[in-house]
Amino acid sequence: MAKIDAYAYYLSTYSSIRPTRYDSHKKSDLRKIYNHMVKTNREAPLYKLSNEDSVAKYAIDIKENAKAIQNVVASLSDNYGEHNDSFQKKVAVSSDEKAVSVKYVGDGTEDARITGFDIEVKKLSSPQINVGNYMRNDSLSIIPGSYSFDLTTNNATYEFQYNVKPGENNLDVMKKIAGLVNRSSLGITATIRRGSISTGGADTSALTLTSRQTGRNDENHLFEITPGPSGDSIRTMDLLGIHNITHEAENSVFLFNGLELSSASNSFTIEDTFDITLKDVSEEGSPAEIRFKNNLDAVADNVMSLVDAFNGILDIAENTSEEATGDTNKLLNEMSSISRSRRESLGDIGLIVADNGSISLDKNILEDAIQPERADETFKRLSSFKSAIGAKADAVAINPMNYVNKVVVNYKNPGRTFTAPYFSSVYSGMMLDKYI
Repeated sequence: MAKIDAYAYYLSTYSSIRPTRYDSHKKSDLRKIYNHMVKTNREAPLYKLSNEDSVAKYAIDIKENAKAIQNVVASLSDNYGEHNDSFQKKVAVSSDEKAVSVKYVGDGTEDARITGFDIEVKKLSSPQINVGNYMRNDSLSIIPGSYSFDLTTNNATYEFQYNVKPGENNLDVMKKIAGLVNRSSLGITATIRRGSISTGGADTSALTLTSRQTGRNDENHLFEITPGPSGDSIRTMDLLGIHNITHEAENSVFLFNGLELSSASNSFTIEDTFDITLKDVSEEGSPAEIRFKNNLDAVADNVMSLVDAFNGILDIAENTSEEATGDTNKLLNEMSSISRSRRESLGDIGLIVADNGSISLDKNILEDAIQPERADETFKRLSSFKSAIGAKADAVAINPMNYVNKVVVNYKNPGRTFTAPYFSSVYSGMMLDKYI
C-alpha cells in the first residue's frame, strides 16, 4: 500500500496550513458531497495507475488546491449576497505586521460600528519545555534493560516502554525515546539538544520535550512525565532528567485599546470578525493599529485572493511531471480554458490573462473599472468568473483521480451499475492501492 507515503506527503506539505471556518461542514453538507460522489462514480471505469508515488502526490495537490479555491469562493459569498457586494468584502490591515497580523473573517453581518482598534504586544505566549540532563554522547550511563515512563497531558495518561541494549550509547537511547514521543501524536515534540561550553560540554546532548500548545488556563502544567514504578525506571528517569520542567507555559499579554488582556494562544479571534496573530513584542508605546482598507485596496485584495487560488492550481498542473498528469494534462486544459475564454472581458476590468491561462492584476485598470458608472458590470464579470472556477473546483475536489495519468482496464455494464462512491476516486478515502 502507498497510503503511508501519501499521508507523509500530505502531513509534510499541507498540515501546517491553518484551517478556516470553511473547512467545517454540517451533516447536510457532507450528505450532499457523498451523494455527488455516488452520482459521479456510478459509471466510473476500472483503471490502473501508471506511477503510484507521483500520482499520489499529484492527487493530494489537486485536492488541496481545489479546496483552496472553494474556501475563497465561500469567503466571497457568505452573507454578502449580491454580486456587487461580494468583492467589496472588508479587508483588515495591521500597521505593524511584524508584531501583529490580522485577517478579516466576518461575514458582513457584524456590528458596523466596529471599525478598528489598537493592540500592543507585551509578551507572547510560550510552550512548556522540559530539558533533560546533558549526557555524554559516546558512553552509556544506563544499565541495559527494559524501562518505562508515563506522559500525562490534560486529556489522558500514556505509558511508554523502551529497551536499552548493550552496545548502545546515551545518544542512541535519547533518539529512541524521542522517536517514541514524536510518533505518539500527543502534541509533544521531542528533540535532541547538543551541548556547548555553557551547558554539558561539546560532546554531550540532552533530550528536550516541548508542548505544541502554548499558554495555560487552570492547569499547573501542560504535560507531566513520571517514571515507571520499578526502581530501575526511577533511577533512569533521574539520569535522563526529562521529568523536570525547565520552562513553564505562559500566556500572552497585550494591551487592547489600552486595556491589559491575556490569551493562552498567540492566535485568537475578536468578535468573530478579526483573526489576530501575535508575532512579536511591540515597541514600547507603539501599538499596532488594526483598521479596514479603503474600497480599492479591499476589492483588489479580494480579487487577488481568488486569482492566487486559481493560479495555484494552474501552477500545480503545469509543473507536475507528465508521468502523473498524462500527456493530455486534462486539469491544465480545463482550468486554463475558463480564463482564456474570458480573456477580453477580464482584461477590461484589470485581470490580464496570459497564454497559459494564468492571471495577473492591473490595479490601475481595476480602479477605473470599479468607478460608479462601471462598477455594476465589473462585479457581474467578477462574480461570473468566481462561479465558474468555483463550480470546476467542486468537480475537481469530488474526483481528483479524474485528472491523473491512468490506464482504463474496463467499463461497467451500461445501465446495470451499482453504487460505488469511492470506486474511481480512491483518493477520496485517503487510500491509494499500488496493487490495483
